[in-house]
Amino acid sequence: MGPDMQEIDEMITLLRKTFQISDKGTLNEYLGIKIHCKGDGTFHLMQPQLIDSILDDLHLTETCKKLDLPYLVTKILHQDSEGASFDGHFNYCSVFGKLLYLEKSMRPELAYAVHQCAQFCADLMKSHGEVIKKIGRYLLTTQDQGMILTPTKESFKCWVDASHAGEWNHADAMLDATMTKSRMGYMITYAGCPILWASKLQTKITLSSTESEYITLSRALCKVIPLTSLIKEVQKHGIDVHTN
Repeated sequence: MGPDMQEIDEMITLLRKTFQISDKGTLNEYLGIKIHCKGDGTFHLMQPQLIDSILDDLHLTETCKKLDLPYLVTKILHQDSEGASFDGHFNYCSVFGKLLYLEKSMRPELAYAVHQCAQFCADLMKSHGEVIKKIGRYLLTTQDQGMILTPTKESFKCWVDASHAGEWNHADAMLDATMTKSRMGYMITYAGCPILWASKLQTKITLSSTESEYITLSRALCKVIPLTSLIKEVQKHGIDVHTN
């Protein structure tokens, strides 16, 4: 990153005197994410290989039933202590890890569903495996889609929300203390593009919806404040960035 291409080229030349580096030109792939820069200034991000790998692990093909949503937000995934055990017909932890990377890198709409599944990696039941398969069937519907970034002249924006003990379930509450914790979610954008998002349980039990909302605000600001400091440092080096 630099104020102009001349300084960037000078820095690359300086680095080459000490390190063996190569200039690959315009970025078109990074950590498995394919990046297509459009002429109108938009960026298209996709991960077809990772999605194909997830579908293979789940043994899902084009003939399988497809879904338009990854998971219904009105349904809460619980411990299901009285349900049937997971039969292990796919590697739950491996598929979950791939879904987590996919969600964190470019598919924020998967955050709620994927992070619900995170709670049960150590104590699997059949119902938990079914949710993973539903997410896979949603990917069957959207496997050729990704994230479209359209930068604007905006600075940071942050949206937060929380549900006060929204996952409470009387049947499992005595066995799983997380049932009494609130779920929080936030999304942070810069230049009109999402850069950070999360859906997770809070670490403490709150006594009101107001308290759970304030905790969510605090956690989101822990991400926003360092980012704003980084932008201010970048500005001091003469790089034109948006702060309005």
